[in-house]
Amino acid sequence: MNAITQMVMQQITGGASQQIAQRFGISESTANTAIQLAVPLILSAMARNAAQPQGAASLHQALNSDHDGSIFNDLSNYLGNPQAANGAGILGHVFSGQQANVESNLAQAAGIDQSSAGGLMEMVAPLVMGAVGQAQQQNGLDASQLSNMLAVQQQQAQAAAPDVMGMLGSMLDQNKDGSAMDDLWRVAGNFFK
Repeated sequence: MNAITQMVMQQITGGASQQIAQRFGISESTANTAIQLAVPLILSAMARNAAQPQGAASLHQALNSDHDGSIFNDLSNYLGNPQAANGAGILGHVFSGQQANVESNLAQAAGIDQSSAGGLMEMVAPLVMGAVGQAQQQNGLDASQLSNMLAVQQQQAQAAAPDVMGMLGSMLDQNKDGSAMDDLWRVAGNFFK
């Protein structure tokens, strides 16, 4: 498990995990499994976007402005009103037009319906942003260093779950040329505007 996934999972143990499970009508263990899959998917897509200087700069700015990790200070309140943190907007930027495919694959991998997978990802996305923002702040990372940190997190996620992460790579490669980077470069200019 990579450090960002670990940080998010530590924050949601106990009551928060139960709250998420109840919200989607699933067991707590199923919710935890889905979250453990969702965090590296979101993180990996962020890393791909941040691999380009413009994407890294946009993400760095978004983290400085809105995602410093303070979401974890009142997690119960956030989980009671997750729409306030605009998880849908985060996912739209991170996954571009592939969000429905990612949600479908997460649903299948976690054994939940696609609606629950989408809602869970919307709830988790601000937590991932908060964890990444906290890491950026604590380590004094500039945009380039942030990109490097995310690349390491992505490699760790790939090593831990090669099937799931490979699925993400193939989904994001829209023009099927074997590289998702050119496809992501097209959307990087809109990243977190």
